[in-house]
Amino acid sequence: MSTNDPRAIAETYFKAWRRKDYDLYRSILADDVVFDGPLGHEEGRDAVAKAFEGLGSITTDVVVDKMFVDGPDVTSWFTLRTKPATLAPVVNWSHIEGGKITSIQVTFDPRPLLEAS
Repeated sequence: MSTNDPRAIAETYFKAWRRKDYDLYRSILADDVVFDGPLGHEEGRDAVAKAFEGLGSITTDVVVDKMFVDGPDVTSWFTLRTKPATLAPVVNWSHIEGGKITSIQVTFDPRPLLEAS
């Protein structure tokens, strides 16, 4: 990925997720990326990518309803559909520097997913 445009990076994040293109996903993560969400905390490209692949294995669709860009920060409101449950809504706040995602903060109600597991 050769762009520094935060919206383009965020759109690539969701495109990679829908396509289960983990190489593309890894290409937009900073080496020291940090992920925080209701189901865990991960640090570093390898750990975040591995967690993403795990989620990708149960994901059936990701539908972005709204995306807000404020400089290097992109917040996306989306619906995540998974094999065991549908989670909606989900909010993802990504911080982007130098064309790479440096932090991802996600919030959603995990109960439907946990109950279905």
